Amino acid sequence: MIQRTAWAIALLAVLATAQTYPPDAVDKLAADSLPNLKEYLAKNPQNGCTYETAVKRREWSNLSVQERKDYTDAVLCLMSKPALTSAQAPGAKSRFDDYMVVHIQQTPRNHGSTFFLPWHRYYVWHYENALRTECGYKGYQPYWNWDRYAKDPSNSPLFDGGEGSMGGNGAKVAHQGIPIPGAPSPYNMIPPADGGGCVTTALSRINLGPIAPTLRITRNPRSDGLGHNPRCLRRDVNKNAAAVTTANYTHSLITSNSDVYWFQTVMEGQFPQGKWGVHAGGHYTVSGDPAGDFYVSPGDPVFWLHHAMIDRVWWIWQMQDLEKRLAQVSMTRTMNNFPPSANGTLDDLSGLGVLAGDVKVRELMSTMGGLGGKFCYIYD
Repeated sequence: MIQRTAWAIALLAVLATAQTYPPDAVDKLAADSLPNLKEYLAKNPQNGCTYETAVKRREWSNLSVQERKDYTDAVLCLMSKPALTSAQAPGAKSRFDDYMVVHIQQTPRNHGSTFFLPWHRYYVWHYENALRTECGYKGYQPYWNWDRYAKDPSNSPLFDGGEGSMGGNGAKVAHQGIPIPGAPSPYNMIPPADGGGCVTTALSRINLGPIAPTLRITRNPRSDGLGHNPRCLRRDVNKNAAAVTTANYTHSLITSNSDVYWFQTVMEGQFPQGKWGVHAGGHYTVSGDPAGDFYVSPGDPVFWLHHAMIDRVWWIWQMQDLEKRLAQVSMTRTMNNFPPSANGTLDDLSGLGVLAGDVKVRELMSTMGGLGGKFCYIYD
């Protein structure tokens, strides 16, 4: 009887998760790298964070439907709370919007620069912490394993519109596709998919931006994009963009780039060579408005799962040589060195504007004990 009950409980747990996926090459690389992490931690204690006490961020499809709903409920809660940034951003109406404001203001500093990886690690952790401390969320930030859904993202657990999803695709609307500035033909245009219009199963309305739209959107009343511009969430969930986020691309990104300059360069995309990179590929898989907008993309809640995956890929890359890579930064302090600037260092400051103060980049390098021990997580 006890065995039958245990079996039934296990079966219910399986049924509560909509779909399962076998480990891909990146999953296997992560699992194979964990002994490196454990060995490093045994020799280098990290602010009280141990492998045993570290929390685990999990992939979206590995959560039960109820766990996914708990997450989306917390996101909706954050959207219901008043903004802290209204004085500087009149268009911000919620705590969720506060995160968009910070991203809009800091995009030129935190992309194509030293700060891209560590700043986004700080940004995603702070958002996760807000969901937990302000909205009672008991879980941790899930991530989006791009490879699992690359062949048919619109019918994936993320975008199928079911109660265990992050909302569905947008309505079918004719549009030109997604232009990629600076890329040669045919890589300068992602063909349109089956969306482009408003999402009817959406988690949010958009209040800020656009600044760099890929669709024809009503312009913001302010040039900085921080005025109030309410509109629906639009998506064009696009398998053409998803094609560059498969395990083959991601595994090669991790194993073929031994220094952080090339790892980050390949990740963010080499547009003049027609290479979008997994960062752009993930954003353009969602596309639409605001996710296709370089500045305003955190307005689509899927942004946070995408950038948790970016952080996971960096975490796996770091585990290949922890002694070296936990202290390795590169690039300049400004986006694509414009305007020209000095190379960034571990002692440069990185912060979240009104959300959180500046800390040294070195405090953001490790998920195990970084930020004075507040970072204590791994990826499952």
